[in-house]
Amino acid sequence: MGWRYDLLLWFMNLQSRGELKQVQRKIMDLAQFQPGEAVLDVGCGTGSMTQLIGQCVGVTGTIYGLDPGPKQIARAQAKANQSGLSITYQVGVIEHLPYPDQSFDVVLSTFMMHVLPDNVKQQGLAEIVRVLKPGGRVIIVDFKRPESSAQPSEKPEHTGPWKSGVQDQPGFLQAAGFSGIESGEIATRSNKLPEIGYAIGSRLI
Repeated sequence: MGWRYDLLLWFMNLQSRGELKQVQRKIMDLAQFQPGEAVLDVGCGTGSMTQLIGQCVGVTGTIYGLDPGPKQIARAQAKANQSGLSITYQVGVIEHLPYPDQSFDVVLSTFMMHVLPDNVKQQGLAEIVRVLKPGGRVIIVDFKRPESSAQPSEKPEHTGPWKSGVQDQPGFLQAAGFSGIESGEIATRSNKLPEIGYAIGSRLI
């Protein structure tokens, strides 16, 4: 249920001594949302990130949230209504985005790609290319896949059923036709959170 999802995030933030909230703020800094932009949050959950996006794009911007979970979407919409933010939420999946071509300046995906098989990632990125405006950008934030090392990380591992991680995303972005691809790590101090990274790509035409 939606409230259980929020409870899990609250517990993770408590366990990490507020680090999860700091990660969300770092994602906002990384994305560099601008007033007036049209933004889609794919896999928005209960809308935590869309609430922060609303503070960046302002009243002239437009925000959409998409998630396959009806209860998550219902919870997200209730939170938006309570906060007074104008956010449109919809039940849907990344491989079939229910939006017209060239609708968005920015598409954000956080902590979702690692649970998808490669063919769905490919379909999803093709859909993101379709709905982005020329010059638009995609920001993918996800957990890193553990790599073999003589000194393994003390941080917990977090991978989906396909053992994928954010390290794979630059290759997928390039194959989907994105350019100006950047990737890196989002530093966290807490050993209660897995390692996190990002990948950014732009649609030129």
